[in-house]
Order: sequence, then structure tokens, then C-alpha cells
Amino acid sequence: MNDHSSKQRPSGRLIIAIDGPAGAGKSTVASRLARKLEYVNLESGAMYRALALKAIERDLSLDDEAALLKLAQDSRIQLEPTIGGNRTLLDGRDISARIRERDVTEAASRASVHPAVRAWMVARQKEMGAGGGVVMEGRDIGTKVFPDADLKIFLDADPVVREERRMAQQKIKGEVAAIVAAELRERDHRDRTRAASPLVAAGDAVMIDSTSLSEDEVLARVEELVKRKMTSSGD
Repeated sequence: MNDHSSKQRPSGRLIIAIDGPAGAGKSTVASRLARKLEYVNLESGAMYRALALKAIERDLSLDDEAALLKLAQDSRIQLEPTIGGNRTLLDGRDISARIRERDVTEAASRASVHPAVRAWMVARQKEMGAGGGVVMEGRDIGTKVFPDADLKIFLDADPVVREERRMAQQKIKGEVAAIVAAELRERDHRDRTRAASPLVAAGDAVMIDSTSLSEDEVLARVEELVKRKMTSSGD
């Protein structure tokens, strides 16, 4: 039995890991699933975005690993669940809206490649989710953060479809759309090729291709997997 088994946790509640590239739909699915299960939605990307925002505000180089690690160690990043999704707090300040803007998204992708920064984040994320009752999404949750998660899902989709979804989500058209699409492709490349915790499906993850599925259809598939896992765990 693994260390994070739901049978060993006092609550008996699951740790659910959802990984995948940008635009695959994992944030929406994780948020909706967490609300349905009354679990906490731990959004690892928001934590990297919070750090990136602080680096922008302090005018720190996103290539300076030591400075970024020190900044992380001196920061208080909190995720507070609400009915409408997580609030992200940085040193007590609500930055939920600001971290969704393009400059922070791009900066977070650059900051997250550093092994020392990722190691610090992974340690915090392990602490936050150790008790179970969490749906955590990101790019290395099933491989690095919770390799013994009760349920691992890797959500992917055709790159063109993912780009189209991101444009619709951010209401982007015209020339800006081409720039954002290029940024998404570059981010994919960084995520998949970085030395520390590259984006890759865990060997025991359930693969779901959302290319031709609606959000509701993806959620229904994930809920069925959760139901089966809870039944087999005796919950």
C-alpha cells in the first residue's frame, strides 16, 4: 500500500491528480470536480503565476534561479477555495485576476523551468494536499508532486484545438491571436523539454483526449473514474 493511500488517511478522501498541457481543459475540469466532491482544488499553475507576478513587480530576472528561489522562500502563496473557484493570495493580497494576464502567464512558464524553484513548489504542494480530499492539476502532479495519488488523469487535446480554446477563453482575435498561439506552442515546448519535471503522463495515468469532447463530457468521464476508485477503495 502506498504512503498516500486513501485507506491510510484518516479522512479516507482521495488525492486526484490531473495533468496536461495548456488548453486541454484541466483547470475547468479540476475546479468543477472539486466543487462536486467538496474537495479542495489545488492549482499548481496559480502558485507559479503568483511567484512570477512578484518577480515582475520586483523587476527580477526570470532567468536568475537563485533570486527566484529566495523570492519564493520569502513569499506567502495561498489558495482559498470559493464557490466561483480559487482565490489566489500573494502575501495576503488577492491577485486572482492579475495572474491570468498574458505577461504573467508567459513569465510563469519561464520561472517554472528552474529545478530549485520547482523543488520548493513541489514541497509546498505536497504539504497542502497530504491529507487528501484534493483535486490537484498541473503538469507534474502525477509524476512528481503526488506519484502515489489515488487517481491520475492525463488530459490532452489536439494542439490546434487547444489554441482555439485559449483564444475563445481570453476573447482574443486578429493579430494578437497569432502571437498568443505562438506563445502557447513555445510554452508547450518548454514544458515538455525542461530538465526538471517535464510534462509527461505518469505510467499509471488514465489518458483522456478532450479534442472532440465538451467540458461536460470530460467531467462525466472523470466522475466515473472517481466513482470506481471510491468503490474499489471501500469509500
